Amino acid sequence: MEDQVSRLVDKAWNRFLETAPNKRLLIAISGIPGSGKTTLSEILTNALNTRHATLHPSSPPLAAFVPMDGYHLTRAQLDALPDPVTAHARRGAEFTFDGDGFLRLVEALRAPLTAESGTVYAPSFDHAVKDPKEGDIAVGVEQRVVVFEGNYVLLDKEPWSRAAALMDLRWFVEVDPAVARVRLARRHVTAGIVDSLEEGNRRAVENDLPNGEEVVRRRVEGIDEVVKSVEDGDWVHL
Repeated sequence: MEDQVSRLVDKAWNRFLETAPNKRLLIAISGIPGSGKTTLSEILTNALNTRHATLHPSSPPLAAFVPMDGYHLTRAQLDALPDPVTAHARRGAEFTFDGDGFLRLVEALRAPLTAESGTVYAPSFDHAVKDPKEGDIAVGVEQRVVVFEGNYVLLDKEPWSRAAALMDLRWFVEVDPAVARVRLARRHVTAGIVDSLEEGNRRAVENDLPNGEEVVRRRVEGIDEVVKSVEDGDWVHL
């Protein structure tokens, strides 16, 4: 796994070196819930920043990590949907995200960098209040690489597909659903979403993995890398 990740870091770095000075390198990493895409995205972002800092010690970080989680619809927005009970129960499904908002962010970061370019802000997700936090992730003009991560960043469905078309690199993390289910059950308990592994397993089976089926079935064409995620100890902080 280490060799695979090192190769991906090299690939992203070399692609950045080929990127015009007035452009950002945009990387999308998708996969089903529990695949390890967040882990890979964080490793990639940190590795690129470390490499850049070695060459340019006094420079700001090169890469920014932008999870799609900040585009969850708020609980108030879910309440306003035609079937709020189902919307809350299925939170995490594609229809419970603000895809148009995500597209606007990608378009803003895809725009050429000029002397007038300023910082672009993205929302994060506050797990304590279980809602997005607006403007919490800053992407400055110095951040020439942006790593996007999320279930639907490579979904072949409007408006996600339009955002995917703007990416320079599209990576998909594959995982055995049984491995993902175990990871998800643990994660739900750790996050305080459920009280037991049994409940976490039920949530994974009833919500996360069905969402994952759509992610796999409707992923866009033109995937640059398919990354194999296995339970080998390297995929941490899931």
